[in-house]
Amino acid sequence: MEKTINEAEQGTALEMRGKDGNARKLYIESYGCQMNFSDSEIVASILGQEGFNTTSRLEEADLILVNTCSIREKAEQTVRKRLVHFNGLKKSNPGVKVGVLGCMAERLKSQFLEEEKIVDMVVGPDAYKDLPNLVREVDSGQNAVNVILSKEETYADVSPVRLGSNGVTAFVSITRGCDNMCTFCVVPFTRGRERSRDPQSILREVGDLWANGYKEVTLLGQNVDSYLWYGGGLKKDFDKASPMQQATAVNFAGLLEMAATAYPGMRFRFSTSNPQDMTLDVIETMARFDNICNYIHLPVQSGSDRILKAMNRLHTREEYFGLIDNIRRLIPDCGISQDMIAGFPTETEEDHQQTLSLMDYVKYDFGFMFAYSERPGTLAARKMADDVPDAVKKRRLREIIDKQQAHSLERNQAHIGRVEEVLIEGPSRKSDAHWMGRNTQNTVVVFPKENYRVGEFVNVRIEDCTSATLLGTATGYSNMN
Repeated sequence: MEKTINEAEQGTALEMRGKDGNARKLYIESYGCQMNFSDSEIVASILGQEGFNTTSRLEEADLILVNTCSIREKAEQTVRKRLVHFNGLKKSNPGVKVGVLGCMAERLKSQFLEEEKIVDMVVGPDAYKDLPNLVREVDSGQNAVNVILSKEETYADVSPVRLGSNGVTAFVSITRGCDNMCTFCVVPFTRGRERSRDPQSILREVGDLWANGYKEVTLLGQNVDSYLWYGGGLKKDFDKASPMQQATAVNFAGLLEMAATAYPGMRFRFSTSNPQDMTLDVIETMARFDNICNYIHLPVQSGSDRILKAMNRLHTREEYFGLIDNIRRLIPDCGISQDMIAGFPTETEEDHQQTLSLMDYVKYDFGFMFAYSERPGTLAARKMADDVPDAVKKRRLREIIDKQQAHSLERNQAHIGRVEEVLIEGPSRKSDAHWMGRNTQNTVVVFPKENYRVGEFVNVRIEDCTSATLLGTATGYSNMN
């Protein structure tokens, strides 16, 4: 995926090798963030116990599920078009059922079921364990819905299947929900309050992946830095925990250390971090362990203090710079990426120039950049007029993207001449004669296959680059094998 492409606009049909004897076929398309793809693996696992094998062939499907994203308007438009298409398939195959999962399901349940009547089932992110009951309701001819948000559900007791897996890298969810009420974001309303997963269940899942030959895990959460396990419950209730619970609590830095120590041959990443919640001990832990990748996705959204305050980001421009300075001091070669919004309500040209100057200070390796789109239900939609003209949004977004591409090229050029460790993930998209993998900074590296294999760590001498990709030649195996 090109690093300036909006993940929320990319859908993927996922397939697993199912259980022998399962008679029904499940087709899943996932849109949006990595959490949605991870959730689809949970859904496939739950329905796998109910007689479904997944398929990537739409014409085979008995049940079509779309795991949706509400973070951008364009993402919702893409999903709606797919749902209309799937609904059309029911005319030629009346037995097929269509369901909506995820954030759009929670937000637009009444429209899907009552107004537009284009789906049979609507299931929110915390209700996937109820899927067997909901499928039975649909089979009986009824519409089915469960979008109740939970204060406890983490799916820690579900063993995800690995859909569309390369057998090398995998996602492991560690938190659900978000307490950071950014005024532009629907996530707190569609995924609920923050709660963390038992660290032992996380380590067991990582251990299962290791036993099955996986070499890299990405720890996932809407805000991983808020991870806090003190025996269960919402993060906001930590102050009510007993002294013993507080004394033995595990924070994100502690979880990282536990994972890196327990599985020294496994490479670890994490996403997503929130600047206001990222603490120095996390950066120090990353610096201590070679198997924790030197990469942080650190969304900033704007370089203007005035706009950051309007977004309720709870950090200032200078505080963000201080965090960047600590990262560069402790992990000099750390890759850093961003999320950026152009044209937030009331954004002036001066605000935009401050965003560009912040980018010049940080020089991100890559980023995900968007024009602001109003999301119904958010504070920004209720209280702030979407007053930046579309033409201005597009121009400012183009300037942000152009600057990021220049910085990406500059950052990649700095790798030329180095020998870097790369985990082989699969063939290059452009050449069957080349492998692709990622270095510790999460940058894609392409090199001739020779006799190396998927899942091996190799040292690659970087010889050339584009703004998105490093090009080189393998020089041998790394010490991680």
